[in-house]
Amino acid sequence: MNRASSTASSTQADSAAFLALGMAQWLRRRAARSPRSPALTCAGQTWTYAELVADAGKMAAVLAAGGVGRGQRVGYLGLNDPLFLVTQFACAWLGAIFVPLNFRLTGPELAFILNDAGVHTLFADEDYAGLIDEARPALECQRYLRRTDAPGWEGLLPRMAQAGAAPPAVPTDPDDVAAIMYTSGTTGQPKGAMLTHGNFWANNLNVMMLSDLASTDVALNFAPLFHVGGMCCVSLPILMAGGHLVLQRSFDPAAVMQAVAEHRVTVSFAVPAMLLFVSQHPDFAQADLSSLRTISVGGAPMPEPLLRLFAGRGIPVNQGYGLTETAAATTFLAPERAQDKLGSCGTPAMMTEVCIRDFDGKPLTEPQARGEICARGGNIMKGYWNRPDASAAAFYDGGWFRTGDVGYVDEEGFYYVCDRLKDMVITGGENVYPAEVESVLYEHPAIAEVAVIGAPDERWGEHVVAVAALKAGASLTLEELQAFAQPRLARYKLPRALRVVAALPRNPTGKVLKVRLREMGQG
Repeated sequence: MNRASSTASSTQADSAAFLALGMAQWLRRRAARSPRSPALTCAGQTWTYAELVADAGKMAAVLAAGGVGRGQRVGYLGLNDPLFLVTQFACAWLGAIFVPLNFRLTGPELAFILNDAGVHTLFADEDYAGLIDEARPALECQRYLRRTDAPGWEGLLPRMAQAGAAPPAVPTDPDDVAAIMYTSGTTGQPKGAMLTHGNFWANNLNVMMLSDLASTDVALNFAPLFHVGGMCCVSLPILMAGGHLVLQRSFDPAAVMQAVAEHRVTVSFAVPAMLLFVSQHPDFAQADLSSLRTISVGGAPMPEPLLRLFAGRGIPVNQGYGLTETAAATTFLAPERAQDKLGSCGTPAMMTEVCIRDFDGKPLTEPQARGEICARGGNIMKGYWNRPDASAAAFYDGGWFRTGDVGYVDEEGFYYVCDRLKDMVITGGENVYPAEVESVLYEHPAIAEVAVIGAPDERWGEHVVAVAALKAGASLTLEELQAFAQPRLARYKLPRALRVVAALPRNPTGKVLKVRLREMGQG
């Protein structure tokens, strides 16, 4: 290679890196541009961008003092809190990897994830410290942090108060892993999607362009931050845009309406079930929601009556489709097409390509042809943590990620999701994989065989249904089954209905025919 071509190649590499700044880098640049602007408000306290960066630097100092460095994993367990974002940016500061944990999981479920990720340092909210204490004999973490000192725990807040200068920022490459976000496993165990600094950058741009985010926007987030919806569809994009994030610890319909009026919220994100609960609140008709210019919705299709209800209040709804593995944003349906494209998940996001492939991997170009939805772009995960086989199986040549969802595209280029290859049940925006639930239910002494399917639910979109064949002479009630499974499964994964059958329908190879179960009306 001659000197000119070498220089050009180097310049291109430098430009590529610049176009996807690491998370800590873009936050520091945003703070340098508008240090006094409000960045984050939670529970009546507001942080400016300068204060948010300062706290991230203090947190980075605490983590570094405990031995956290490049590539090491830091777990976070708790409700929505500014410390979640501070920890995430502190990890990026050190080149470490952030592992957000679903606070709805049980001790054994959390233990599997923590050990699978090899978490070095774990922060847990006081409300969840007891859960970790119970699971601690099985954990391999080297350090445990909570807000204040307690037996077996180091107090984070006093250590941040005593922290000296922030450690030097570790340079990060766009392909460096920034977070491992766990998804429920189709084989009974969750898998960690490795999301890179470049993935978050691309997704932020997708969302910013979708919602026309600006530094003048005020975003309300009440969705859980451990979920890509709460993290990637509102919180990180608004901070990159320089706007003001209003963060609520958890979802409460009355608190949502109050916050919109008090802070003059302009944008937000929700799953349809949340908007349904807001609309059913007795104060909804009188609530001042006039500042809202758009709400982004994901996790499940938006029912037409709910679309019309919010449109009647002058609140447009952006609908979208995505997965943890795509850092959320894959397709979007603009409000102006919501009625004539009812049921569609929209067109590809600006930074993402989407296609339909048949089940042998061949691209399908004709409209209405059903196949697997595949996507590629800067927002697509690097792969699954410690799962090289699963990572290889998740991609076609050319970097096309296999979503596992069956869909089609119409003549105008609008995509539709019509089935799930993975038999996923979506309840309240949370993904439930039947194999994970079935592996627990099979251990009940009364059950000979069991299959889990989803059934329509007016509130949650779907609920979990267990279809079981019992052992000779055995009996089983739904309440007994729930009590058996509750210690090992998060509440949203528990069956809400039980159907007892003589035997599960199977094909000649022995595979349970879940389509037949649905056709039989067992849901």
